[in-house]
Amino acid sequence: MSRNANAAAGDASADEILRFTNVSMRYGRGPDVLSDVSLSLPRGSFHFITGVSGAGKSSLLKLIYLAARPSTGAFRLFGEDVTRMSARDLPMARRKIGVVSQDLLLLDHLSAFDNTALPLRIAGHKPAEYRNDVAELLTWVGLGARMQALPPTLAGGEKQRLAIARAVVGRPEILLADEPTGNVDHEIALRIYRLFVELNRLGTTVIIATHDQDLVARSGRPVLHLDKGRLTPLASQGPVA
Repeated sequence: MSRNANAAAGDASADEILRFTNVSMRYGRGPDVLSDVSLSLPRGSFHFITGVSGAGKSSLLKLIYLAARPSTGAFRLFGEDVTRMSARDLPMARRKIGVVSQDLLLLDHLSAFDNTALPLRIAGHKPAEYRNDVAELLTWVGLGARMQALPPTLAGGEKQRLAIARAVVGRPEILLADEPTGNVDHEIALRIYRLFVELNRLGTTVIIATHDQDLVARSGRPVLHLDKGRLTPLASQGPVA
């Protein structure tokens, strides 16, 4: 793996946020969907994960989000050995991770404001504690005038930005996004990407799985390429003009 991708598994660092060592993963008794993956990422980094459909991108994100565990190998997250983490400790670790999934998982009966605030409500925070923060965040992602709108009334790009707001409202240490620009036009895709850049500047580690090669090429960000479940070297493509 390229040094530019910050993925050399042998270079331990105090700033490391996650590390896979010879990780493989399968579903049930099926074949490996990830094979012998070794990967180390520093805190505050920004990476794309690329590869054709079925290459293992979503499975890698599931491991990072702790929705699945490796079949073999070692995985450390936030300095902790995930393979030894108890079921009781998993929810606390997940609160440090924001996720933008392909299907967004917005609740149609809740307003944009309430969808965004939902993770804070689940965590036990009272409305008076988060009302201003949620309003500020929705304004920041360009939905300040749509706070009371229900998801079915929002355009595709607005729904994507709402999902991003909900994913980051708890100030996660890692943001995972699975094909976040897959269903929006080029202009909206760039706007969403710029939101991720700004979040990264604020210290969040950002990992985006995407088929959008134009976006990857324009960004100049490090690329982690998966081919049949294996990480293969792929140089980043140069910065945005």
